[in-house]
Amino acid sequence: MSGNGGAAATAEENGSKMRVIRVGTRKSQLARIQTDTVVAMLKTWHPGMQFEIIAMSTTGDKILDTALSKIGEKSLFTKELEYALEKNEVDLVVHSLKDVPTILPPGFTIGAICKRENPCDAVVFHPKFIGKTLETLPEKSAVGTSSLRRVAQLQRKFPHLEFRSIRGNLNTRLRKLDEQQEFSAIILAVAGLQRMGWQNRVGQILHPEECMYAVGQGALAVEVRAKDQDILDLVSVLHDPETVLRCIAERAFLRHLEGGCSVPVAVHTVMSDGQLYLTGGVWSLDGSDGMQETMQATIQIPVQHEDGPEDDPQRVGITARNIPRGAQLAAENLGISLASLLLNKGAKNILDVARQLNDVH
Repeated sequence: MSGNGGAAATAEENGSKMRVIRVGTRKSQLARIQTDTVVAMLKTWHPGMQFEIIAMSTTGDKILDTALSKIGEKSLFTKELEYALEKNEVDLVVHSLKDVPTILPPGFTIGAICKRENPCDAVVFHPKFIGKTLETLPEKSAVGTSSLRRVAQLQRKFPHLEFRSIRGNLNTRLRKLDEQQEFSAIILAVAGLQRMGWQNRVGQILHPEECMYAVGQGALAVEVRAKDQDILDLVSVLHDPETVLRCIAERAFLRHLEGGCSVPVAVHTVMSDGQLYLTGGVWSLDGSDGMQETMQATIQIPVQHEDGPEDDPQRVGITARNIPRGAQLAAENLGISLASLLLNKGAKNILDVARQLNDVH
């Protein structure tokens, strides 16, 4: 653990050199843009503080010829970053929350979740199919996505399409779409396209009624060493309460299902008038079998925090001391309750079969 965290938050009164906060990130253009965004927000809250960005490749970046669901590693895009955090080579790391497993290695925590952008998926079409929708694409058109979740939901709705795996960062996937004739369209997260400034490539947004999204999609997470109190204090200002509570519910749902990228699981959350609504679903790989349900919980976010000792309990890997514990617990219990409901209705069998078939294929 970091032994020099005390210098992180403030400079010495006598003007001695301030500690530089080292920020770990993946090397892709999108990851760098996301990290720059987080650093810019931190600079707004902590003017004059210095940050150094350290980029590195992860397992998921290096293995590009295999579908993510086949690699069999839950921390594909986080492990190398966490290793640097453990070795005190960086002080915090920035992730897409959807890449972060619901159970973190000991000694780590998500210290901040930024305000969520649009969590939905988008369809980007080959130039010759601009103006089309998935419904109006020609018979046997190939649609690229590396997500079992998307395939399971969309294959049933659009049986005339063929869904094929496509890997690589956003730049690579768009280049494959535009320059090769293999794909008529690809499916990507709206948030990633927006952050890259490529909103004009969005040909169709898939709303939750058509395709529910991945747990945590659209939100950025800042992971830190759990005992590095100064860094936790530094980043906690970035927590967006509504996003945190929605994502606690989503992550609790996924954890209780024991899901991951090797099975099709999707969610949709809404906060309205003190109510948190969570819809969750599980499917077979081809989407022919599946179930989804919606539950809600009352989530009050009082102006005043509760009194009492604060022991920083993590909720599905998240530490959010500036959000009332009662609200966090209600969100977590909502996710667990919905997962239990689906499991009691037979979701375990659907997921077990999906895992087995994914392993075979």
